[in-house]
Amino acid sequence: MIRLRPHHLLCTQGYSGKGYSTEFVQNMSAIVHSLRNVPGTRIRLVFGSDSLCAHCPHHTADDLCESQEKVSRFDRKTVEYFGLHEGEYVYQDLIRAIDARMTPAMLEDICRGCAWYPVSACKKNICGK
Repeated sequence: MIRLRPHHLLCTQGYSGKGYSTEFVQNMSAIVHSLRNVPGTRIRLVFGSDSLCAHCPHHTADDLCESQEKVSRFDRKTVEYFGLHEGEYVYQDLIRAIDARMTPAMLEDICRGCAWYPVSACKKNICGK
């Protein structure tokens, strides 16, 4: 089962084939392909490192991120805005619920400080703008 941390629910929507390393891009591309193209895909929402972090060059030996404070803030804001809890979800159902409530201001608040946000398709894919 694919494990995703809260803010990666947003990243998987804006992903466009770019990443930190070849290994990361291959892993992210495979996961995103499944999430976007296999209806009913179940995920486990986790409040920590996930299936995407596993191949990130910034993932540390102690199962954290080199930018842990920043990614924890992204996660916390995502959880607060959408009332998320750890557990199993159908990815597409969860994305539809998040996207229905997301505003550009909320997305900018959550993603403030993300290096990928200005160059990603997040705003277009999530908010339609």
